[in-house]
Amino acid sequence: MGRVIVHDLSDAEYHRRPELSSTGARLILDSPAKYKYRLGHETHSHAFDIGKAVHARVLGVGAQAVAYPDDVLASNGAASTAAAREWAEAARADGLIPMKASDLAPVKAMSEALLAHTEAREILETATGREVSIFADVAGVPARARYDIYGATTGADVKTAADASPDGFNRAVAAHGLHVQEAWYRDVRTAETGEGLDWFKFVVVEKTAPYLVGVYDLDIMWRDIGRERAATARETWLTCTETGVWPGYGSMTLSCPTYVVYEHETRYEKEIQL
Repeated sequence: MGRVIVHDLSDAEYHRRPELSSTGARLILDSPAKYKYRLGHETHSHAFDIGKAVHARVLGVGAQAVAYPDDVLASNGAASTAAAREWAEAARADGLIPMKASDLAPVKAMSEALLAHTEAREILETATGREVSIFADVAGVPARARYDIYGATTGADVKTAADASPDGFNRAVAAHGLHVQEAWYRDVRTAETGEGLDWFKFVVVEKTAPYLVGVYDLDIMWRDIGRERAATARETWLTCTETGVWPGYGSMTLSCPTYVVYEHETRYEKEIQL
């Protein structure tokens, strides 16, 4: 596979590509079996659709949201009828995001909050590309990455979150493997261009009013861990591809987490004092 940067690839075309993505890498780290299963089972979630709709409004590219027509909805407004499902399938086939009208207002509000945030707007305005797809061989693995915001020496990703505070998003980094995503994006770009990034930032907006915005980058410890985890995902992909075996969880002895020990000791000390 040749190295390449594409500025006008649609979402559908990008996700049909066979190269390993950061999402796939994170699934492999969880369980190679999950990654293998997901290859043949496309999924849509409400949270994912909301995020994509915000991306499209803010970036000006990508799949646009469209409201269900009233005449395909159930009497209570639910998109549960056969007509609604048929309409939604047709909308997705046309590259649109089917969404209830009640969800469009928050999408607009989140987008406006992002564009009103000084640093977020500066990052968007200085970007040389949006929704830029990069393909390259990384350590023998055909890999891909899709930058929301791509600059000559910088990159950024737009996220929606239940909690966009520093502590809240830091927990999201751990929960969703966003440090692995950043490392993956850096690795793919370096393999393609031979150059690293000066910085990579996450531009985050909360999903509920007042739709607060945070702009974050990850420290060296997060980046080191992400780089190691991304390398492990590639090594696992190569092994599974060569052997044809995509294992699940297996069996092992579980160690008691430190936080459980701490909570137990704290509770025990309080009981002694009583």
